[in-house]
Amino acid sequence: MAYKTILTILTDPAQTPQLDAAAQLAVREDAHLEVLCLGIDLSQPGYFFPGGTAYMLQDAIDSALADAEALEKAVRARLAPASDLRWSVDSAVAQSGGIPALVGLRARFADLTVLVSPYAENQPAEAEIIAEAALFEGGCPVLVLPHAEIPANLRRVLVAWNQSAEALAAIRRALPLLRAADRVEVTCIDPRRTSPERSDPGGPLTQMLVRHGVRAEIAVLARTAPTISDELNRRAVEIGADLIVMGAYGHSRFRQAILGGATRNMLEKSAVPVLMAR
Repeated sequence: MAYKTILTILTDPAQTPQLDAAAQLAVREDAHLEVLCLGIDLSQPGYFFPGGTAYMLQDAIDSALADAEALEKAVRARLAPASDLRWSVDSAVAQSGGIPALVGLRARFADLTVLVSPYAENQPAEAEIIAEAALFEGGCPVLVLPHAEIPANLRRVLVAWNQSAEALAAIRRALPLLRAADRVEVTCIDPRRTSPERSDPGGPLTQMLVRHGVRAEIAVLARTAPTISDELNRRAVEIGADLIVMGAYGHSRFRQAILGGATRNMLEKSAVPVLMAR
């Protein structure tokens, strides 16, 4: 398996660094870069004066269409000089409620989606919707960048393993990067004694990875930080990880929005790129 199609989604001209990072990764992976430029219609028809809905809605759509076309033009100008990159760009208009379906359709046929963390500084309001749409509606792994930069080398990778289906899905989707890494650590934090792996946490997974040509080892850690995400971030710093691979939203999005959770906390706090899938 290899990444043949890499997708990135833009809604604001200020997201040029995200475009550059996705293009850099596409060149490195010898993949085709697909860029979707979205114009967002934020109109609320229910608040228009009686009889004015049609006029105001058309004006909002025209404005969003102009934004999408201007963004597409800027992307074409940015990517045109890149002779070593295969790329395509398209633009579309969506109301905020229609973003998941549109993004999901595009992400469904991509091998990887590259986005900046929706909680990074100056990110557009719809960034969170787009990231979740790629994961849920698109079923696509998402590489979340904290600073719109791809590390020069993804040589050390931390794999967060909690024996969940989401974690295994992320690991399978990350295999091209794991095989290329010099060192992969399967990190198990407070593994359950009653789990199927019992006294060998991470053993079957590491065996699978080794058979795929991954240079993997196991680290079983006791949780001493307040949250799992804090423990993962601390361990990533300790081993000098360039990338974290983990499952996304083992609990519902509603629960994580209210009570917090490892996925949301990692999106907000991770200092290194995180590849998520579910």
